[in-house]
Amino acid sequence: TSTRSSPTWTPAEGKGKPMEFFATTAKGMEELLARELSGIFSDLSESFPELREAKVGPPGRAGVPFSGPASAAYSACLWSRIANRILFPVRSFPAPTPEKLYGGTKSIRWSDHLDPRGTIAVDFQSTHSAISHSQFGAQKTKDAICHQLRSIHGVRPSIDLVSPDVRVNVYVRNDEATVSIDLAGNSLHERGYRNAQREAPLKENLAASILLLGGYSEVLRDGGALVDPMCGSGTLPLEAALLATRTAPGLLRRRWGFSSWKKHDSAVWDRLVENARQVRISDARKIPKIVGFDSDPGAIRSAIANAESAGLRGFVHFERRELEGAEPPAGFPTGLFVVNPPYGERLGEEESLKPLYRRIGDSMKKKFSGWKGAVFTGSPVLSKEVGLRADRRHVLFNGAIECRLLTYSLYSGHSTG
Repeated sequence: TSTRSSPTWTPAEGKGKPMEFFATTAKGMEELLARELSGIFSDLSESFPELREAKVGPPGRAGVPFSGPASAAYSACLWSRIANRILFPVRSFPAPTPEKLYGGTKSIRWSDHLDPRGTIAVDFQSTHSAISHSQFGAQKTKDAICHQLRSIHGVRPSIDLVSPDVRVNVYVRNDEATVSIDLAGNSLHERGYRNAQREAPLKENLAASILLLGGYSEVLRDGGALVDPMCGSGTLPLEAALLATRTAPGLLRRRWGFSSWKKHDSAVWDRLVENARQVRISDARKIPKIVGFDSDPGAIRSAIANAESAGLRGFVHFERRELEGAEPPAGFPTGLFVVNPPYGERLGEEESLKPLYRRIGDSMKKKFSGWKGAVFTGSPVLSKEVGLRADRRHVLFNGAIECRLLTYSLYSGHSTG
């Protein structure tokens, strides 16, 4: 989990007033998320003119504030490839003690947001604050909500940690609490297509970030292909296919945090979903080749099953092949070679992986001239073994592990570095 800034804008509700939201993401992805949100609102504004009023605030710590109508939050839920959660901040207040946290939470009129007979879950995070125990903070928050609703309505919500009707998010930083409704419900990286997976797969929103920072949008625009020579269960090629087909990543999800929220506007949501279905490219011949190779037949079986689940069978080609056998698809002089190799999280593993990284560098240099290259690794030592000079290095976090995405312009006689 990552810390984030409290919203810097006061939540403003009411007819005609913009609502304030906060999109969370992993550390290192904030700037990318801010650009993405601006692009989403701009792209959709022709069909949804009210989105011209949506404003994206400056990126904060592990997130981005934004404001606008309800459709701004819904479109972020449906279309963001980078965000983890879309929060609706209800109230901020000082919470230096458990009593102040309880009192501030109880001062919110909870029947405006949830059914007293429904189910809730509370996610609690704190940093640089007196209340440091997340389970205790969550319990105090839950007590305040339940006591208030029972005193007014005679009933109280039940707790459902897995699939609650409404998920409440509490973030305390420097003893200042912000209580929000989690409109996503579950993390947005859970697209709904990954049924089969290998060990430690990349999260989907991290994979999307790797593709965007690796220049895949530009590659697509130029009609270039994509090759992942170590695709595992297929996350990078599948996220590439979602991008290439203009598929909203939220289309496959079955549950949303806003579905049982009292302020939910189902008519607006239904229009956004219908629009997303209409703009999706459904003909595989209209997108450039996307290919995933792996030497493990089990990984390829998982990748094919995930493609089927995502409705992307025929849009992505998966094949068992050794690293040395990876090559550009015929007729594609440009593209993106992207790889997430193992990076030796246990002591002594780095040394044994050095030859693999040299083979990756050799493969890019010898077979993918004219392409872009992108290598994602958590090991600074191994990144040097690629043997090519990187154009850029982006710092991203895979969970708690600080990683680097190294991007390359590949051409004949590529200099080493």
